[in-house]
Amino acid sequence: MWLTGRLMPDFKTLADFRKNNGPAIQATCAQFVVLCRRLNLFSKAMVAIDGSKFKAVNNRDKNFTVAKVEARLAQVDASVARYLAALDRADRQPSDVAEARTARLTEKITALREQMKDLQAMRQQVEEAPDQQVSLTDPDARSMATSGKGTGIVGYNVQAAVDAEHHLIVAHAVTNVGSDRAQLVPMGLLAQEATGCATLTVLADRGYLNGDQVLACEGTGLLPCVPKTLTSGHAKLGLFTGQDFIYDAEKDHYTCPAGQHLTKGVARSDRRAEDDAMDHYRNPAACASCTLKPRCTPAKTRRVKRWVHEGVLDAMQQRLDRMPDAMLIRRQTVEHPFGTMKTWMGTTHFLTRTRAKVRTEMSLQVLTYNMKRMIQIKGVGALITAIQA
Repeated sequence: MWLTGRLMPDFKTLADFRKNNGPAIQATCAQFVVLCRRLNLFSKAMVAIDGSKFKAVNNRDKNFTVAKVEARLAQVDASVARYLAALDRADRQPSDVAEARTARLTEKITALREQMKDLQAMRQQVEEAPDQQVSLTDPDARSMATSGKGTGIVGYNVQAAVDAEHHLIVAHAVTNVGSDRAQLVPMGLLAQEATGCATLTVLADRGYLNGDQVLACEGTGLLPCVPKTLTSGHAKLGLFTGQDFIYDAEKDHYTCPAGQHLTKGVARSDRRAEDDAMDHYRNPAACASCTLKPRCTPAKTRRVKRWVHEGVLDAMQQRLDRMPDAMLIRRQTVEHPFGTMKTWMGTTHFLTRTRAKVRTEMSLQVLTYNMKRMIQIKGVGALITAIQA
């Protein structure tokens, strides 16, 4: 209230201000981060990034995918068949009640057939859409899976990069792609530009693991720290996993649990592009007589695949090994701002529609969060002095 001189504008004034000043609000949010940078608050050169799903002004029933349309068509078909069977039974029971029931059932069947026509038209519209999704209320909102089993929302995936020292949001973005796998480089570069750090350590969870993204960080000054995903099913079968095979970069071979060396094969059999190929390491002679083979593989020979750019992932793993508390720092740094902002929103949906307007609304949230953090760090008087300067 001190910033507005205790003025209390009504909701329409606030809505019009937000609608008419979108670019200025986003620029103010970015400028406040510049102010924090001038006050040397980003000296640690480390950020944590994460994404969180926020609901859009779009009900799940107003969002259509190919699977949803097919499921609803099947439901309508079943309802029509059920009403036709009921209509047939009513025809065999002549009475005033049966006539009224017949008229009501006929109306319902007519309405369902109209609904079926609408769904068939929607199916064509969905199939023609670039990502095969159509949202009627907010055209930019998309259906996204959430952490709960069998749950999902129609909304946006908000990305944030948070300074690990003072927990200020240095960069944010609003996307309508549910996955985080393609967000490591974009968010890292935004955070690097905002902090002005030539070298920036970026902490992220497994959802950001993407070899191409990690490779793209090379030479940019970004040092990603993302734990590897364990996708192999060998552990459940009681077999050795890829982590049990130790790679020697100098000699370019793997050492298996039995102490034998697996060397690189001449041919690559995975039909990938040359710069994205997988090398295969094996030792058929050693596998044939190995006493540990029952614990290693049911096949004739154990093969270990290695991406041609696996070295960048190994270097990232070494950074993580030198920072055993990296994921704890990430969780303490970046998850709190999302929880705070969702609490401010009342754990409900955005108030605006379309991604451009949602960006403005999110910028207001981020600006507010950063200002309150700065008040805690510097105090009101020091903040006002810094803004005036």
